[in-house]
Amino acid sequence: MAVSIAQQSVDQLGGEASVLARQRRDHAELDRLMNLYESGGQDRDERRRTLRDIVQLTFSHAFAEETVLWPALRRLAPDGEELTARVEEEHQEISHLVAGMERLDPGDPRHEELTARVFALIRQDIRDEEDLLLPRLQEALGHDRTRLRRLGSAWETVRRTAPTHPHPAVSRRPPGNALVGVPLSAFDRARDLWPAGTRGPLGRVVAVVAAALAAVWLAARSLRGRR
Repeated sequence: MAVSIAQQSVDQLGGEASVLARQRRDHAELDRLMNLYESGGQDRDERRRTLRDIVQLTFSHAFAEETVLWPALRRLAPDGEELTARVEEEHQEISHLVAGMERLDPGDPRHEELTARVFALIRQDIRDEEDLLLPRLQEALGHDRTRLRRLGSAWETVRRTAPTHPHPAVSRRPPGNALVGVPLSAFDRARDLWPAGTRGPLGRVVAVVAAALAAVWLAARSLRGRR
């Protein structure tokens, strides 16, 4: 029977560079940030920064999973399609909820309601990944440390350049998500440069410029593809 990666040592996971160890570290950081947000020990600006950090980590982490890990699991495990479809549904629901949350003013009571629902889904997603998907990936790879490290390196590379906000209309699978990943990442990371909770004309200018750059990139890519 597969053992949850939450119950395994770093050595059993394939070492610090293994994709399993990297995944678990991200999960632990998300849990820490959510607990911090819920603790009530921060002022308004600190809570906004913490929520921003949660959103950024959640979506860069999920994008790397969907681009690198879940395709590997579908190739290697007979039940990979069923398992990844389940977690992709969770990711999509989180994406819709966060998109709605980001449209609300932080002072709106509905904002906190959506945040609580998002946190509950993130925690469920972590349990599903640590108890089901990642142990199956570990089994499918035969606990091969070299392959786990290679996957970890690929996953980390994608995570560091991934979008950091929800885009519910974007495909959850390659090649659709990979195709738009670069321009969406540029757009999101331009938004992230602006202080958490800040609104106003300059913030909108940053978003418009980033969107224009993303459009130019997509157009250029499309033209290259026709040659």
